[in-house]
Amino acid sequence: MSESIAPWSYVPQGTSMNDYASIVVAVLGTTISPYLFFWQAAQEVEDNLRRPGAAELRANPEYAAEHLARIKGDTYVGMLFSNGIALCIVLATAVTLNEHGITNILTAAQAAEALKPIAGEFAFAVFSLGIIGTGLLAVPVLAGSAAFAVSEVFGWKAGLSHGFHEARGFYAIIIAATALGAIMGSLEVDPIKALVWSAIINGIISAPIMVVMMRIGQSERIMGELTMTRRHRFFGWAATGVMALAVGFMFVTSF
Repeated sequence: MSESIAPWSYVPQGTSMNDYASIVVAVLGTTISPYLFFWQAAQEVEDNLRRPGAAELRANPEYAAEHLARIKGDTYVGMLFSNGIALCIVLATAVTLNEHGITNILTAAQAAEALKPIAGEFAFAVFSLGIIGTGLLAVPVLAGSAAFAVSEVFGWKAGLSHGFHEARGFYAIIIAATALGAIMGSLEVDPIKALVWSAIINGIISAPIMVVMMRIGQSERIMGELTMTRRHRFFGWAATGVMALAVGFMFVTSF
């Protein structure tokens, strides 16, 4: 994708509107990807099952407020760092690779060129450490989230607190997802395009999942007294609308 040189400009230059719209959906898909909807929720449920006494404590208003405050703080800090890092990646790539006409990145080595103005000859080492560290963090989360989601659909016992013999289907999904990723690494698959397409798919399927999540959060029948506040409803539906509009615009521009 080729953009104007000024980092504050949002007008694409030298690229089709559909390509630009697809990248917007991909960026949103990496920010609000479906695995985020399963991982933390599943972990909270698993924690309740592992510690039955915690359910009684959650009925205590002071404990509940403290627990929710910890979750809120963790979310704020995590989103601040993740979005800040993502913005730095976009800007660094725009002013180094994109500005010099390098718009078709095929390998990780080419992507590492974006760090040269800062890291110099250590650009490849820094990039390698970053991508390996990200992989070590992402692989367990992505594989685990897929296992939680599939297990919920089929009603299998799920959770990392269970042994393999107790939750065979759950661990089989983790093993299969990890093995599939390892096999793809040995095939002639463009890793950059694979990442972009996976992000686009994440963005497409996030919109309906967000609608369901918002409806659940507003349902007194399901949530009881813990329904979403008006502020959360406003921002939640706003984010859902932005995601749906981005996906819709991508499909419209594809024709």
